[in-house]
Amino acid sequence: MELAVSSMYGTFWALVPPIVAIGLALITKEAYSSLFIGILVGALFQCNFAPVATLDTIVNDGLVSAIAGNAGIFLFLVLLGIIVALVNASGGSAAFGRWAQRNIKTRVGAMLATFVLGILIFIDDYFNCLTVGSVMRPVTDGHRISRPKLAYLIDATAAPVCMIAPVSSWAAAVSGVAADLDTGISGIELFIRAIPYNFYSLLTFVFIIGLAVMKFDYGPMKLCESRARDKGELGALEGSGSDEGSGKGKVLDLIIPVVVLFVLCTVGMIYVGGFFGVDAWGGTDCAGDFIGAFGNTDAFIGLPWGGLISLVLIVIYLVARRVLSFKEAMACVPKGFIAMVPPITILTLAVSLKSMTSALGADVFVEGVMKGASQSLYSLLPAVIFVVACLLAFASGTSWGTFGILIPIVVAVFEPSSTLLTIGISACLAGAVCGDHCSPISDTTIMASAGAQCDHVTHVSTQLPYAITVAAVSFVTFIVAGFVQSAVICLLLGAVLTVGALYVIRMMTEA
Repeated sequence: MELAVSSMYGTFWALVPPIVAIGLALITKEAYSSLFIGILVGALFQCNFAPVATLDTIVNDGLVSAIAGNAGIFLFLVLLGIIVALVNASGGSAAFGRWAQRNIKTRVGAMLATFVLGILIFIDDYFNCLTVGSVMRPVTDGHRISRPKLAYLIDATAAPVCMIAPVSSWAAAVSGVAADLDTGISGIELFIRAIPYNFYSLLTFVFIIGLAVMKFDYGPMKLCESRARDKGELGALEGSGSDEGSGKGKVLDLIIPVVVLFVLCTVGMIYVGGFFGVDAWGGTDCAGDFIGAFGNTDAFIGLPWGGLISLVLIVIYLVARRVLSFKEAMACVPKGFIAMVPPITILTLAVSLKSMTSALGADVFVEGVMKGASQSLYSLLPAVIFVVACLLAFASGTSWGTFGILIPIVVAVFEPSSTLLTIGISACLAGAVCGDHCSPISDTTIMASAGAQCDHVTHVSTQLPYAITVAAVSFVTFIVAGFVQSAVICLLLGAVLTVGALYVIRMMTEA
């Protein structure tokens, strides 16, 4: 028997389940039950409060679909967890930590090194979060930088750098959404034109550098950093501290596995995209076209592809180096899996909650709001788009879903040849990144917590004031951009406002 369409479909009520989940998580500091209650509320709304249908929706449309649809990324998480356990057991992480202590002398240097590594790994946000976290944990731990601060640095470079890198899984997603729209240019060209106006992503980098150089923190992060610096309480998850490993490890025992993983994951993604003329996934033949292969790839297949081959080669390398026996290497398999159980659980619940929000027609509600705003706020529309994208991504936990909903609406609102279309697309992408950055149910936020090995809710609550500061500056910049329509002028203004805001906040917190 088919259920009637929910009476709450396409209304503000579609956003209530994630609001409930996020609110409970921030109040109770407990993610699992908060997310489940949000799923329950969404299923009740969707099924018009029918109890049996609600249970069926939670299990089949929510949890089972989330596990099946994300099996590839779950596999990659487990593979990466095993690789991290291998590198730790070999002593590679400890050796790198000792090297960093000798060569990276200050806390500022450690934070900036983390930032630079995050910028360099621009291929994919999941890969960025987990790789930067595993590499930089020994460095930041050695300089008594708290794990929540590390999680912020990871999160603040993962999605923002992917959103301004023409060769990334995010560029592929955006160009794919825009490809079939009547803009007069290709999807990737529209993405590249939007980069200079992506104020949130670019100003986040200014904010990180300013915060590190000015040597202060504010909000909940200030307490975490004070405890780490003065008492050595890093805020790490239980069992995630430094591992000295075998004692035979060298810095190369960390660098070589990371390089192998990076290269093979990149090869895996372009292979799946058809770069080598083998297109087993039913997409477009992109033989020899690197950017086209990224536009055609599926990270949920490409990353496990590269991760599995990397794992085999890394085991062979470490055993051949005699820093680990084969038996010790195999003992790392369950350790890696256990380490990734929390992020896999949270990701499953978060994806289930997103499914409930989508089924309740959140996109229909947002489309109505956008079309209403476009009739009376034309020059202010980029700023409105930014705010709507922030709220939608925050509530739904997905930046890809957000720009998938909003880009067609933005294209319909503006003239195809106008600069405002470019600014509007940028506002959509910037807002999607901002909301995703703030949201406790965002997969990138979950990955950042996993990469830093810190409590997820603590990560969210400590980074919110930072993300909101940059969002406020970006909002003002988008207001100006709607009238000035110059990327250079607006970026300079945004940079000045960001640094000015940091100076004002430091004076207020030190008073």
